[in-house]
Amino acid sequence: QVQLVESGGGLVQPGGSLRLSCTASGTFFSLHTLGWYRQAPGKQRELVAVISSGGSTNYADSLKGRFTISRDNAKNTVYLQMNSLKPEDTAVYYCYYASSPRPYWGQGTQVTVSS
Repeated sequence: QVQLVESGGGLVQPGGSLRLSCTASGTFFSLHTLGWYRQAPGKQRELVAVISSGGSTNYADSLKGRFTISRDNAKNTVYLQMNSLKPEDTAVYYCYYASSPRPYWGQGTQVTVSS
């Protein structure tokens, strides 16, 4: 069983930055693909970014250049640096931990971009 604890969400003005963190319990963290998804009100959950065990990254096309995913295996933590935030980035952001037979999800952290 893996538990994911997210932090770093909050209210930020347009153009601002936030860094989300997700720390996982358990062992073999470094062997798993990790990621971030988000869900805005009335919309489906969508991919933000993923990072493989080897450090390869993949982003939603619309977010490339503004968001950066990274991981620190020594701390069992994955990060999402979000810059130049826009009101349309407002959503609940979920940490994702790939595993078989099913992935694990964090509880979600709210990000609100508003003036």
